[in-house]
Amino acid sequence: MSDKSTYDLVVIGGGPGGYVAAIRASQLGLKVAVVERENMGGVCLNWGCIPTKALLRAAEIYHLAATADQFGITIGQLSFDPEKVVKRSRDVAATLSAGINHLMKKNKITVYAATAQLREKSGEDWQITLDKGDPLRARKVILATGARARHLLGITPDGENIVTYRDAMTPKTMPKHLIIIGSGAIGMEFASFYADMGVNVTVVEAADRILPVEDHEISAMAEKAFMARGITIHKGAKLEQVNASKAPATGVKARVAIDGKTTELSADRLILAVGITANVENLGLEEAGVKLDRGHVVTDGFGQTNVKGIYAIGDMTGAPWLAHKASHEGVIAAEHIAGKSDGHTMKATDIPGCTYCRPQIASVGLTEKAALDAGYTLKIGRFPFRGNGKAIALGDDDGMVKTIFDQKTGELLGAHMIGPEVTELIQGYVVARQCEATEAELMQAVFPHPTLSEAMHESVLDAFDRVIHF
Repeated sequence: MSDKSTYDLVVIGGGPGGYVAAIRASQLGLKVAVVERENMGGVCLNWGCIPTKALLRAAEIYHLAATADQFGITIGQLSFDPEKVVKRSRDVAATLSAGINHLMKKNKITVYAATAQLREKSGEDWQITLDKGDPLRARKVILATGARARHLLGITPDGENIVTYRDAMTPKTMPKHLIIIGSGAIGMEFASFYADMGVNVTVVEAADRILPVEDHEISAMAEKAFMARGITIHKGAKLEQVNASKAPATGVKARVAIDGKTTELSADRLILAVGITANVENLGLEEAGVKLDRGHVVTDGFGQTNVKGIYAIGDMTGAPWLAHKASHEGVIAAEHIAGKSDGHTMKATDIPGCTYCRPQIASVGLTEKAALDAGYTLKIGRFPFRGNGKAIALGDDDGMVKTIFDQKTGELLGAHMIGPEVTELIQGYVVARQCEATEAELMQAVFPHPTLSEAMHESVLDAFDRVIHF
């Protein structure tokens, strides 16, 4: 095998975990290659985080135009072109994917457009075969193959009546009635987008509340906001069967058990948003002896698997399934491989979660229930956006900020937000947790006025009976 095909590190997968790991490893002096079977940027950039935000931006503008009268602005008859909405979303994704390819060249990283599989070791190196081209050899390997949409009840998406996120974000036409199975971040973002574009949306959730990973108060406020927009929500609902009809009379019927009674729901289209499945098949993991647990690769705090020289990061290693978690894991793994680690590992409770629906939702740390279950004595603060001047001026004052502290130490255990631009605001609490700030530092910090961030300050003050503006 030639020296050209021998690398210090081969990263399998070019998503937000893989390409970031490759860049960081190259910065640290390693010879690096990335193997990616589709487009650089992975699902996040091409079919997830980025294009969905472009769609949601279109829905936001459409909603603002429809409600412009409250600002004294008159707009004529509104309409939208689904094809143009989708095209802009795809153009945004394509632009950023091209940017990732530029970063690969800038950092002297070789990219192979192929599917990779681990083979036997050759001395200290791992052999990696490609379905296109000659095999590679690597001293270290990072697996970053991500995940795909999970199917339910053996239901096979057909791309028309029954779809997953890929087809849901590239609709040729807008359905009149849409059923969404699952009320996690993906499901509720699609519910928000389609509802703003005039679609009659029904959400079916098996749990007893929507957005079940969020704090219970936030979930309740989100449900109230969605229902006020005309979205129908069925909680504690078990999907039993789905039947789809073919063209020309397309449509779908879903049989759902709600409160012990079977109900049949009808719609033009159904989106399956019931989670994801790790891409661990056909990688040679079993032959290499890599340990799996419930379909995910088992790793330590540095991304190391149980097999020397093989690391894994991102969605294939389990929850939370978030792009920024994958990127941070990529940096940690690359630095560990290069011998430059400072000992920093990933702490799940320091990873923020964001849902970009309307209203936006963001959180970090422990929920109130999780904190109580962990044995903490709590001090909890809340501040509604209707008490915030900037939110009122924006005409977007629904929602609140909730902060949870350890009464004994003043540690910020968790922060939970619903309302305008909270996906941008949450980083303030993330930094506070990373810097181990207590209530004292947060209360003494000066927040600019008028800003939405003042609600964050007031929530902290409220936890210690010092709230000013409510």
